[in-house]
Amino acid sequence: MSRIAEDVPVAERLENPALLIVDMQNDFVRVGAPLEVPDARKTVANIARLATRFRAIGAPVIYTRFLARQEEDLLWLWSPQCTDETRCCWRGISRRYEDASGELECTDIIAELAPVGDEPVIDKYGYGSFHATQLDATLRALGVRSLVLTGTVTQICVEETGREAFHHGYRTTMVADGVSSFAPDLQAATLKNFAMKFGWVATSDDVLKALPA
Repeated sequence: MSRIAEDVPVAERLENPALLIVDMQNDFVRVGAPLEVPDARKTVANIARLATRFRAIGAPVIYTRFLARQEEDLLWLWSPQCTDETRCCWRGISRRYEDASGELECTDIIAELAPVGDEPVIDKYGYGSFHATQLDATLRALGVRSLVLTGTVTQICVEETGREAFHHGYRTTMVADGVSSFAPDLQAATLKNFAMKFGWVATSDDVLKALPA
C-alpha cells in the first residue's frame, strides 16, 4: 500500500541524518553586511542547538559557503553587491561590520556557528549546494540518508538546496525557525511549497525531540 509524506514516521524522516547549515556567512549575517539578512541573526541560537545535538550523537554537521565569482557572470545582474564595486562574498576580501571588532573575512562562517574540527565546508558558486560541488559525494561517504536543512536565504540558496536534495534522494526536513529571509511573504511561501512537494517542515524543537538524547 502506497504512503504519502505525512504517513512517514519522524524517525524515518531523520534516518542517518546530517545537519546542513547553508551560507551563514559574515557577508549575509553581520550587521551592515552588503547582503545583510537581519532575520538570520534570530536563527543562530536554534541552529547552534541543533549543531550541539548532532555533534553529541555523532551525526555530521556540514556547512556551505556562497562564493561570488570575481569576473562578471549572470549572477551579477541580480546581485550587484557581488560585482567588483562592493565585492560581496569574494574570497580573500575582509571588511568591517557594525557588530564585530576588527576586519573579518567576508566569506567566513560567522563565529557563533564556526565549524568544529574537520567538519566539512562546501564552497559553491551558485545558489544550490549540490550543483558542481562535492556535497553529494561527501554525504554518501558519511552514510547520510536524510538532511536537516538550516541557513539563509530561505527562498534562494536554502530552497534550491532542498530541491536538489530531493532529486538526489535525500529525505529533507527544513527547519522553520532555523532558516531566514529578507522577505516574510517569500519565507512563508517557500515553507509551504517545500512541505507540499519536496520534504518536510518542522521547528527546531520538533527536530530535537525526534533525535536521540
